[in-house]
Amino acid sequence: MIKKIVTAAVFTLLMCCKPAGDFKSKIEDPEHLHQTIKKVTDIIVHDIFSPPVASRIYAYVSVATYEAARHQDSTLLSLEGQLHGLADVPQPEKGKVYCFPLASVQAALKMARVLIFSEDELDKYSQQLLAEYQHSGMPEDVYQRSVEFGTAVAEHVAKWSTKDNYKQSRSFPKYSIDQKDSTWKPTPPAYMDAVEPHWRKIRTFVIDSASQFRPASPPPFSTDKRSHFYALALQVYDVGKSLTPEQQEIARFWDCNPFVMNVKGHVMFATKKISPGGHWMNIVRVACRTSNANAARAAEAYVRVALSLADGFIACWDEKYRSQLVRPETFINQHIDENWVPLLQTPPFPEYISGHSVISGAAAQALTGVFGDNFQFTDSTETEFGLTARRFKSFAAAADEAAISRLYGGIHYLPACDTGLVMGRNLGVYITNTLRTRESNLSLNQQP
Repeated sequence: MIKKIVTAAVFTLLMCCKPAGDFKSKIEDPEHLHQTIKKVTDIIVHDIFSPPVASRIYAYVSVATYEAARHQDSTLLSLEGQLHGLADVPQPEKGKVYCFPLASVQAALKMARVLIFSEDELDKYSQQLLAEYQHSGMPEDVYQRSVEFGTAVAEHVAKWSTKDNYKQSRSFPKYSIDQKDSTWKPTPPAYMDAVEPHWRKIRTFVIDSASQFRPASPPPFSTDKRSHFYALALQVYDVGKSLTPEQQEIARFWDCNPFVMNVKGHVMFATKKISPGGHWMNIVRVACRTSNANAARAAEAYVRVALSLADGFIACWDEKYRSQLVRPETFINQHIDENWVPLLQTPPFPEYISGHSVISGAAAQALTGVFGDNFQFTDSTETEFGLTARRFKSFAAAADEAAISRLYGGIHYLPACDTGLVMGRNLGVYITNTLRTRESNLSLNQQP
């Protein structure tokens, strides 16, 4: 009887890819997954993907990661049939031993390689990471089987990704500038073309359509000094002239502009930064480390946040190019002070609504669903860009700060921040309640 119990225990450890010794410590360590997602972020920054496109990359990479990692935890459910168009995801062969943490990072790397430009840089990282697994004491057949499974999942997700209308949208016409005072115009110093004017046409992941969470229309445009709209513009102007050091720090911390054009005399050069979605994906890593989440749990957190970000950008961009509202910088320069410059560089797309506010509200809701409310954490995302880490008492508090930072930065009127945050939270609640990664979403934040 004792022999049977011991045999069963050993078999369970093997099937979960948790053998003893160095092999066990290597495969149980969720840092391999965290480092892989961070590497994807670094390449996204280097390749200068726009915020919407970056969110698409995170979504597909995270789906591939999750579908490979979930088999390590028998309580996790597949996303097939839940995400639009995703079906028949490859399954591991019954009775065979796999290392699912290895399969998950392989799936992430293979999926990312399809979507980024700097393939050589990703390949170098991939070779180093896989070598760690291969030399960990893992049986060669387990290693090969796990790598092949991760590759199969990534190839399946990659094929699914080709049907989301992204490739077709690359040839859609550019944004046509309307000369009316109320509509968006390119802003200094780069006067860049409008970013992704057709993003609303990308297939959504969880929400029914791009317009499902359509917000109220923006305040009526007016140049009348007695109007509400003029007062909103004047508020941006006044706040910008009297920013406290704390408000400036908040604005810069949440800037997350992937491409800032710097002008020094006759020289122009770009500064690359993390995207808004990348900032929240980094918060996932912080939360996982704080809560000691294992690799499967981390994959679940990443995919829930990534899908909330991706659908959040689609919904936000739907409204941006419907209302096409002029940015504060343009309005203020034309009607209040021609020499005024916002603290932050104005991003190249319409004002209403605030993308930061939408995706922050959505991501915070996703994180709260996984880790619970009142989850205190220190966000060190921006330290590599020379900024100080910030402490938050909850994910919702971080989203609140991200939203108001856009007013401090001088790039949004207040309604875009407030309404965007509400819209993002509503979208986030919908995805949290609709997407099932476990039998009961109510037990999400009770899992180890």
